Order: sequence, then C-alpha cells, then structure tokens
Amino acid sequence: MQEQIKTHVDILLCTITTAMVVIIDRVTKSFFSSVLSEGETIPVIKNIFHFTLVHNTGMAFGLFRDHGFVFIVVPIIAIALLVYNIYYYRKNEHLSHSYIVAFSLILGGAIGNLIDRIHIGHVIDFLDFRVFPVFNIADSAITIGACIILIKCIPLSVKEK
Repeated sequence: MQEQIKTHVDILLCTITTAMVVIIDRVTKSFFSSVLSEGETIPVIKNIFHFTLVHNTGMAFGLFRDHGFVFIVVPIIAIALLVYNIYYYRKNEHLSHSYIVAFSLILGGAIGNLIDRIHIGHVIDFLDFRVFPVFNIADSAITIGACIILIKCIPLSVKEK
C-alpha cells in the first residue's frame, strides 16, 4: 500500500512539474511574441537585462543554428529517453523527489521547445541578459534540471573516491 501511494505521488509530481513548465513556457512565448517584433528589445535593467524577441533555429541558447530536422528528431528521442528513465528508475531503484523534479523540468523544457519547432519552425527566445545568448523558460527549466542532477551526483562521486 505504501509503495502504491509513493507511485501515485511520483506520477503526480512528474505530471504537474512537466505540465507547469510547458504551460508557463507557452504563455510567456505567446505573450512576448504578441508584444515584440523579432529583434525588438525592451530594457528592464538597461544593459543588464532586457526582453528581446529572437527566433532561434538552433538548440538551447542559440547553438548550432539552422540544422532544421535534426532539432525535431533529437528532442523526440530525448523526450522518449527521459520518460523511459523516469519510469525505469522509479520502478527499479529508489528515485528521490528531487530527481523526479529534475527529470520533469528537463522533460517539460524539451516538450516546450519541441512544440515551437514543430508548430513554427523555430524556438521563441526572449530572456536577454546581454552577456549570454537569449533564452526562454524551457531552456531555463532544462538547465535547472541538469544542475539539480549534477548537484545530486557530486556527493556520490566524492564518496566513491
């Protein structure tokens, strides 16, 4: 019974986290696309943080631009692997809630950017810190999820040595 409750909590946590990332990503991209033209910028803190609309044909943070179809196939494979990873580890090993949240953030971000690529052929970016490529909520979720996993893995590798 206890395991069944944990399974339901894990599934709910994964579903809510993934859905929230996708929803917030879609709403913010829609909003900034409706108020800005491509390349247009609104300074929030001049020369530090702006909202700048960019149509990104590359991957996260504008890397590897104009590789088209690859950026639809690779995210689909990544999404399938993430779903499998969450399912497999939840079933076969103890997977903490922080790992579930991390994988779900990455999953939600991948889905959010994939929706753009399939629907409009590029990803909408708008967060501009001026010293870093322009990015979006999905990119942020992917990065935060990866950082959580990295932080969770560091103590394990230190203990092994």
